[in-house]
Amino acid sequence: MDFFNDIDISFLQTKRGVIRYRKAGIGPPLLMLHGNPQTHVMWHKVVPSLVDNYTVICPDIPGYGKSFKPKLSEKHEEYSKVNMAKDINEFMSLLKFNSFYLIAHDRGARIAHRLALDFPNKILKMILLDIIPTIEHFERANMDFAMGYYHWFWLAQRNPIPESVIQRAPEEWFFAHTSREKKDKDFFAPSALSDYLECVKNPETIEAICEDYRAAATIDIEDDKISRKNKLQINIPTMILWGKKGKIEQWYNPLSIWKKYCSAELRGYGINTGHYLAEEDPEEIIKCVRSFLV
Repeated sequence: MDFFNDIDISFLQTKRGVIRYRKAGIGPPLLMLHGNPQTHVMWHKVVPSLVDNYTVICPDIPGYGKSFKPKLSEKHEEYSKVNMAKDINEFMSLLKFNSFYLIAHDRGARIAHRLALDFPNKILKMILLDIIPTIEHFERANMDFAMGYYHWFWLAQRNPIPESVIQRAPEEWFFAHTSREKKDKDFFAPSALSDYLECVKNPETIEAICEDYRAAATIDIEDDKISRKNKLQINIPTMILWGKKGKIEQWYNPLSIWKKYCSAELRGYGINTGHYLAEEDPEEIIKCVRSFLV
């Protein structure tokens, strides 16, 4: 963690707000997008092994960490993955990266999916961690999904119902929320955990997280339906990884699902982790980056 902490934190102004990020290394650009309820710090075990071969760029995605929090809106369009993808595309353009490799986890991977659809010429190859397309989750929803991913429905309840409850005990919520597979409180590295908790104790972050899930349950589904109707597919080489101890493998055949959404090379497999792949088995993630993102 020391090397990662030694990388300077920067802030970049985009049209909609400021994005916090770290950038280091030499070589082709590699954009790394984190998931919920974390920050860019989730990559701390992976980045040190990549900086000799890649210029790594690790931002806090909009709404999370110390990046800007989009405005609230009745239809949640400010938190749509279409708009978040535009934010990230603008962010990379401002950094003068016209094309880049991409690895993304959880909510960040949903932004990455939309980036690949809307800005296909920008992404060289990408790796998505522990997701299937948002619309597939909802269309396949059953009792197992409702119980296992109950937070998809809880966080999407109208403002301020979930916010008012979570903000009374944000630290307790964080540990409950990140325990979809049972884990001890020392699961996350202390320095990473400190950043995560500092950010979730900000009421604006909790509000943003809920808006992200409200968007997923509304406008994101509509955008996904439009893309599917128009036969818009991922046309860049893509790798899908998932945790064998998590819900994705338990409920789905991820590769068979993703094949419906990809028209280019697609490969992938499960690794021996739960949901937090990059913090549970960073060596496997590093191996995949080095072998696939070339």
